[in-house]
Amino acid sequence: MSQSLYRKWRPITWEKVIGQEHVVQTLRNAVTAGRVAHAYLFAGPRGTGKTSTARILAKAVNCLDEDLAKRPCNACEHCRAVNEGRFLDLIEIDAASNTSVEDVRDLRDRINFSPNRGRYKVYIIDEVHMLSTAAFNALLKTLEEPPPHAIFILATTEVHKIPATVLSRCQRHEFRRIPVTEIVDTLQKLADEEKIKTEPEALSLVARQATGSMRDAISLLDQLASAGDRVTLRLAQDVLGTATNQVVFEIIEAMLGRQSAAGLEAIHRSLDAGADPRQFARQIVDYLRNLLLVAMGNAAQVDATAEVRSQMARHAQALPVNELLRVIQLYNQAATDLRSSWQPALPLEMAFVEAISPSNAAQSQPPAQLPNPPTGTSGPEKAETLASPVTMKDPKAEPRSSEDTTPEDAITNRQLDSSWNLVLAQLKNQDSSLTALVNSAKSRLLKGSTLTLGMSSDVLKQRLEDPANIELFQKMLKQVMGRDIFVQVVLTSATRSMPPAEVDHDGMVASALRDLGGEIVDIQ
Repeated sequence: MSQSLYRKWRPITWEKVIGQEHVVQTLRNAVTAGRVAHAYLFAGPRGTGKTSTARILAKAVNCLDEDLAKRPCNACEHCRAVNEGRFLDLIEIDAASNTSVEDVRDLRDRINFSPNRGRYKVYIIDEVHMLSTAAFNALLKTLEEPPPHAIFILATTEVHKIPATVLSRCQRHEFRRIPVTEIVDTLQKLADEEKIKTEPEALSLVARQATGSMRDAISLLDQLASAGDRVTLRLAQDVLGTATNQVVFEIIEAMLGRQSAAGLEAIHRSLDAGADPRQFARQIVDYLRNLLLVAMGNAAQVDATAEVRSQMARHAQALPVNELLRVIQLYNQAATDLRSSWQPALPLEMAFVEAISPSNAAQSQPPAQLPNPPTGTSGPEKAETLASPVTMKDPKAEPRSSEDTTPEDAITNRQLDSSWNLVLAQLKNQDSSLTALVNSAKSRLLKGSTLTLGMSSDVLKQRLEDPANIELFQKMLKQVMGRDIFVQVVLTSATRSMPPAEVDHDGMVASALRDLGGEIVDIQ
């Protein structure tokens, strides 16, 4: 069985590590000066060289070459043993499958034994953020006072999950995403060496799809090389599913025309045909990003045919930049939500519905001029006519006081009521218990930029007021309503009864429902 290209081309010397010169230089200097730390943390995106660099460091500290500056030499017995996977003093542990405290205690018991052959026993713990809290606690003492012959190298893609107590005991190195140009250069060298015929445009597409991961880029090229005699741009687009297909055009057209049925039907037709939901969402985001580039005068950066460019120019002209940014955020969030969604179509459907939502679309437009009052209108009726939804609120305005009630607040409350189920659906994808807590509110009133929720007990109020809960809830509100909304929680004795959309949210009926426990019997 042939070896995969990413394993065959894994770097085994400092010079072969791509795009991480800032890390490599520091580690080489430490080896040359004989000042190697006892614990390292390598953090960064997947496929950027963390584990490979850890193995090179493990070779360097155990290399037998007398010249420290030449370590690792890849010629001595110890270096060859590491390269061939038979060096017993290099222990690699996958934290994703060894997460328990018992695993770490077993490691701690065995670490005191002297190295078998080398100068140091090197422990590489990959995806260390997967360890349990108890396992981290068990590891702390060993990291703080390891035996002189032990070196720990922790690798992670999610450094924010590492306890601060662990971080403080390690020398930390940040691995960066590899630039597209360096990925393309490396792929070209690899293709020449492996006798793979390629088109430059195809390598550029592979490099962009890899999103900074050299391992992903090499794996994609390996996949494409198996699909045809020549890796062309068309082949890469077909295999990787990145060609702008007709369904994406249909969805954009339906969004511009606010045709909900046509847009949802296009989404379902694509998924029913076997399209991967996340990849489909990324295609839409990629197309919208290209529209943004066109709109901002950077059409030269867009890789597309003349026909697609013409379509993009028309779509970019029809979408204001601020509206385009909002829609990109919606579909980008959908691509993220699809990681954990049990219903593949739901995030895409929600993004499309939000994109054509009249309330959000209206908020993205500049304030319109008030129309002249109709003839024959006077008194309260005239005032009500002037207080129509064309008067838009500045999203950056300060929260209003409870007495500062405007007709605009009534409009915004109706918008919130119509979008409330969507807010809860978005929130449920993130935290179901918080959703239940929000849903237990006895009253709900939006004034200016402040949403006041009334809770029936101090315990519920305190739970909802937790800063993490408030932050997440406000984030979901902004995604749905398109602007910042600040949440405050109060105690209330009112029974839960929300005014319907057709009821003035600032009138006596609304007050009776929210504050006095009133109930609507009939609407005429």
